[in-house]
Amino acid sequence: MGLLTIGAFAKASRLSPKALRLYDELGLLSPARVDPATGYRLYAPEQLERARLVAWLRRLGMPLARIGEVCELREVDAAAAAREVRAYWAQVEAETAARRDLAAFLVDHLSWKDPGMSPTTKPLGIRYAALSDTGLVRESNQDTAYAGSRLLAVADGFGAGGAPAGAAAVQVLKRLGVEGVAEGVGAGVPVGEILNALEDAVEQAGHAVRDIAGADPAPREVGTTLTALLWTGSQLAMVHIGDSRAYLVRDGGLFQITHDHTLVQSMVDEGRLTPEEAASHPQRSLLARALTGEAGATADIRLHDARPRDRYLLCSDGLSAVVPTEDIRGVVTSARDPEGAVRELVALANRAGGPDNVSCVVADVLEPEE
Repeated sequence: MGLLTIGAFAKASRLSPKALRLYDELGLLSPARVDPATGYRLYAPEQLERARLVAWLRRLGMPLARIGEVCELREVDAAAAAREVRAYWAQVEAETAARRDLAAFLVDHLSWKDPGMSPTTKPLGIRYAALSDTGLVRESNQDTAYAGSRLLAVADGFGAGGAPAGAAAVQVLKRLGVEGVAEGVGAGVPVGEILNALEDAVEQAGHAVRDIAGADPAPREVGTTLTALLWTGSQLAMVHIGDSRAYLVRDGGLFQITHDHTLVQSMVDEGRLTPEEAASHPQRSLLARALTGEAGATADIRLHDARPRDRYLLCSDGLSAVVPTEDIRGVVTSARDPEGAVRELVALANRAGGPDNVSCVVADVLEPEE
């Protein structure tokens, strides 16, 4: 079979001539020959397989640049190309799940009204405690733990300026908590305004961290994780970036409500590692996202409805990466009060060798009369 005209090739590959011309311009699918006199593009039959792969990947919604990478991989290692497609689809599913959670929240928020809530209804209260410890190996403590009537936060700094970077990020959110009280956050302020205020605060926190990192000879190596809950009286607005964690204790169960932003966790999401393999992976602390000296990091921001007798735990990876989850659950479900819980959690980490700084914040949600 000889060369195919662009029309015949388009029909066989199910790609439009317009798409073929675009892919030629991008170097994604170049014709086998271009007639020097007419400028007509001619394609070889053996190019159909690549063209069909491009068409299938476009139907998945894959960006053209990434399609080019998959096509090039396929030429040398089909298994590697398959892994790249699997990784892309895992990313799509993760993003879809996040949008689904947001959509479900918005549906509930727009369609449900608690008949028991009124302008005179007293908000729920919280009782809290925070504790940070250097551990048994590190010479200094780069963690920041804070608990107040409006804000719960843990930041785990890294690099030469890690300690001030974490403290600066938390300080920005502390200002939001204080100003939020003055502006009536949680007393009828629309949810969108709360989330927008939190997004603005995260952006300001990023600027604060970049200012500190900019004074370091290696600014890209300075930054911090940040996991925080802003208390509104009936809900908790959460911001999260990095591998510090937030857990919810409800009805005797311990539930992780944050998703680690680490390279190893992304490999678990893509199916390349099992959770058991990830727990002992040598690069399990390598961050994929954090507040650093570079702009562009995106934090997870969402709302959680609070219930009386809920207990929240925020911690740095000096606890979660050192102490088994079941041991953490045992402490946070049995401790009588937040003060006892944070002391015992820090003690657990140190009994396990204390290889890292460890910080914990525990808060109980109380009935108004409590």
